Amino acid sequence: IMTTVAQVLQEKVSIETSTISPTATVLEAITLMGNKGIGAVIVTNADKVVGILSERDYTRKIALMQRTSDHTTVAEIMTSQVLSVTRTHTVDECLALMTDKHIRHLPVIENDSLVGIVSIGDLVKATMEDQRKLIDQLQQYISG
Repeated sequence: IMTTVAQVLQEKVSIETSTISPTATVLEAITLMGNKGIGAVIVTNADKVVGILSERDYTRKIALMQRTSDHTTVAEIMTSQVLSVTRTHTVDECLALMTDKHIRHLPVIENDSLVGIVSIGDLVKATMEDQRKLIDQLQQYISG
């Protein structure tokens, strides 16, 4: 069973992808993340993905560098080298990329447009569902 990113996006409860401007303050970004219950926000400039800001970026670059959330812009602390995937990538490919690069969120981009985001939690959930289906199939096969 090869579940794709497209299938994972269909299963998500909230498919809305939160974005923020690079000129917004970090306080605005973490407020948005807190309100939406998300661990990362995609940074866009005129609909083009220019970065990603995660809780990790925040904790490492604000707290440790003794900056303040209301006087620092998203652009100053975001990760600008954004790794992304397309809808056709498989869950396994995404998990391998995340494990290799130590990241927890992957924007889904097609034709230069942001179409969604998948988190490590989304992918683990999809993997568990695939395994459950496989077990059901095997039990059906065994019991005839």
